[in-house]
Amino acid sequence: MQIAQHYINGSFIGSNGPLGDSVNPADGARLGQFHPGSAALCDQAAAVAKEVFFGTSWAENPRLRAQVLTEIADQLEAAKAELVALIVAENGKLLSEAMGEMMGSISETRYYAGLARTIRGTMQELAPGQMSLFHREAAGVVGIIVPWNSPVTLLIRSLAPALAAGCTAVIKPAAQTPLIHARVMACIAAAPSLPKGVVNSVNEDGIEVGRAMVASPLVDVISFTGSSRTGQAIMAGAAGTLKRVGLELGGKAPALIFEDADLDLAVKELTKGALNMAGQICVAAARFLVHKSVMADFESRIKAAFSAVHVGPGGDPRSQMGALIDLPNRARIEALIQQAADEGKMVLQGQALAQGAFLTPTLFRIDDLRSSLVQDELFGPIVSLETFEDESEAIMKANATSYGLAASVFTQNGTRAMRVSRKVRAGTVWINTHLRLFAEAETGGFGKSGLGRLHGPEGLHDFLETKHIYLETSQI
Repeated sequence: MQIAQHYINGSFIGSNGPLGDSVNPADGARLGQFHPGSAALCDQAAAVAKEVFFGTSWAENPRLRAQVLTEIADQLEAAKAELVALIVAENGKLLSEAMGEMMGSISETRYYAGLARTIRGTMQELAPGQMSLFHREAAGVVGIIVPWNSPVTLLIRSLAPALAAGCTAVIKPAAQTPLIHARVMACIAAAPSLPKGVVNSVNEDGIEVGRAMVASPLVDVISFTGSSRTGQAIMAGAAGTLKRVGLELGGKAPALIFEDADLDLAVKELTKGALNMAGQICVAAARFLVHKSVMADFESRIKAAFSAVHVGPGGDPRSQMGALIDLPNRARIEALIQQAADEGKMVLQGQALAQGAFLTPTLFRIDDLRSSLVQDELFGPIVSLETFEDESEAIMKANATSYGLAASVFTQNGTRAMRVSRKVRAGTVWINTHLRLFAEAETGGFGKSGLGRLHGPEGLHDFLETKHIYLETSQI
């Protein structure tokens, strides 16, 4: 049975204390175990990362960093089949979703390998002989806190730009996906050109490691993906050291379906956009805002589409939606389904399967914008149906929550599509589609959906500082 270890200063190491279990959410079987971490191990890893940052030429060698990232991508490519199988088993994803995660992660790593060699400063001559040089340099040690819902992608999208920028790193993976993370760390460790101590990782079974990382004076930047509540705690914990925080947090993505929308297309896109990863993705379509003139037609179509989704193990070729991450999350969603039945009108009520952390999709009608079902991120296969009468009401309702991570607009009027997209307060707005993510395009949120951007050229910004160097040529 596999036992996931920590990775510090170029070595995989264990730790004292009882081992944690890795469980398959589809059948409850134990897949392996992991060594839980501690604040002391986090401090040890951070000290190594800080020493390497200041004691080696890593931060000044973009060609080496590009080479390392290319090698990591090659290692991930070689381990792709093994990692896909692990993601299906430990994370509950469909085979196609797991493959998509791996392909996206490899693409992201190669993308930042290219960007590593393009980081440039600028120069300005203020007056004759008076020169201001603006240098972009690595921020220092980055603490990366990885969630369980996409354990490869959401690690790589922080780690790759951090390494490209010249930072060193300490990673804290999620307790639900230790085996996936251990295999990714093996790929990273196998990169021949990676200097020892640039990348470190400490497992977690609780909050001790995360708290230590956020508070550590040795860590200069925190890059976190997860809930808004945890993001708020991280901001508070980081205040003592005034470290930079990059936060990609919760979402409540509205899909606006106008009266001229292609309903066949909208239903196809939103079935996938809402139920991908069993709705356990922060940019999932969570609210269907539908023009009242087409609500009856859309509701009938989306109900039929959701009802037809085959829920089952990710490795079963018949499955169209996989498991939730664990039984406690299934119980949490079941309670929300009951709340939806009490507060709204049930259109399609989700049911638990006999075995595993499975729930079939839920659709419900609701008119109360103040309801927690509308205001809070639910993070599962449960979606609200809401009506609007005109464009202004659609925009008002879309912007009625504290989140602003993503949205989509369905209309055949190009002018309206762009106008509405500009007025919806969201970091990403898709037109006549939903859930398109790739390395070249930044993602991030407004409001309680976070701070900063990941992916794209801006993904480097969280990990770079700007230094002003002034000189007068007459003095040299």
